[in-house]
Amino acid sequence: MKVVIVTGAAGGLGAAMVRSLARLDFQVFLLDIDQEKIDEAVASCRTKNVAGFICDVTEEKRVEEIFSKIYRCYNRIDVLINNAGLQYVSPVESFPTAKFRYMLEVMLTAPFIATKHVLPYMKQNHFGRIINMASINGLVGFSGKAAYNSAKHGLIGLTKVTALETAAFGITVNAVCPGYVDTDLVRNQLSAIAASRGIDPEKVLAEIIYPLVPQKRLLQPEEVANMVLYLIDELSGGITGQAMVIDGGYTAQ
Repeated sequence: MKVVIVTGAAGGLGAAMVRSLARLDFQVFLLDIDQEKIDEAVASCRTKNVAGFICDVTEEKRVEEIFSKIYRCYNRIDVLINNAGLQYVSPVESFPTAKFRYMLEVMLTAPFIATKHVLPYMKQNHFGRIINMASINGLVGFSGKAAYNSAKHGLIGLTKVTALETAAFGITVNAVCPGYVDTDLVRNQLSAIAASRGIDPEKVLAEIIYPLVPQKRLLQPEEVANMVLYLIDELSGGITGQAMVIDGGYTAQ
């Protein structure tokens, strides 16, 4: 049984990945900052193979402690999915500096910390899969998302470097770059985008988002989870250092 750790796993895309992993009989550990939501996510999987830890992924000692505990219990950590994230939309000149720094801490520094502390365990077992949840905003810009774009561009860079450093150890490292997924993270930013563009929030999808998406729809979380499952499989061992896009055609233009 493979052991998987998913950060930011109590809701949205993270929870969808956990459910998909649980159905395939992985031992899955959720890391999140909300104990109530962790408990709900664990219960929804209806299997004893899912458990959760409350964890601020920016706190290195806490991350190291949890990874060590898991490894001592199972003698392996096979998969790390760095998924924790947040969104904030504002023009650069009015973007709060503290918010910018915090978003980079959560979405770039935290994946670095988790990767740093999981690699020794993966190297001992000569196998590992690290999946960094990036975004199409790690490949293209979007007005108002200075921190999110900066973090996701940096995360793809971290992915490539880590892939090169681990290629000889049976470890693959890839970034998954979703477009607009039907999650609270996306839904909650629509009003901020509307305010920044001076339009009705109910028109954001039709007038701002869908014109950029040839399929004219939001992705479902399960679609992204399926891509993650493919990258976890042993048969995907030749894929490393890549930014894998799933975006309804957004970046094909």
